[in-house]
Amino acid sequence: MYIYGASGHGKVIAEIAEESGAVITGFIDLDINKNEVLNYEVIHTIPTQKIEVIIAIGNNAVRKKLVNENDNFEYDKLIHPRANVSKRTTIGEGSVVMAGVSINADVVIGNHCIINTNASVDHDCKINNFVHISPNVALAGNVEIGEGAHIGIGTCVIQGIKIGKWCTIGAGTVVIKDVPDGVTLVGNPGRIIK
Repeated sequence: MYIYGASGHGKVIAEIAEESGAVITGFIDLDINKNEVLNYEVIHTIPTQKIEVIIAIGNNAVRKKLVNENDNFEYDKLIHPRANVSKRTTIGEGSVVMAGVSINADVVIGNHCIINTNASVDHDCKINNFVHISPNVALAGNVEIGEGAHIGIGTCVIQGIKIGKWCTIGAGTVVIKDVPDGVTLVGNPGRIIK
């Protein structure tokens, strides 16, 4: 397995892979100044043959672009062994679940999502492709997060809320109403600023 992205997020992904027993071939990063991360070689070109990859880039749009541009990538998912994930949860390819995460029954997580450290995702939530749920986010039951949304650190979302595609929810926001596509929401209670 290659890890695409040789920065801090990539280090976390590498340790999840190690803890899960995956064999890491190395990192891919186009920055020629990065040659080694955590004692793994960093290569600077994308192999042309089929390779297994986890994209370790926090930016949702960049992750989507890389997926769309690289037909030779194959994806698995990574779940930290110290995450608590219901056996009735579905997690898509390329998605990563970090340490301390709790995911309850009948949650559906799309492809290439990040469920970051200590996040809590309650029953019947739906998280669409390319979403980033930051550390310590709390999603109550029946929340739906649209494609590409970024939910900032420490955000709380009450039950039944729908957050639109490609939204940014600021750190510590309390979301008590549905959020339309493409907006930035901040504060307690959350208000649209962009």
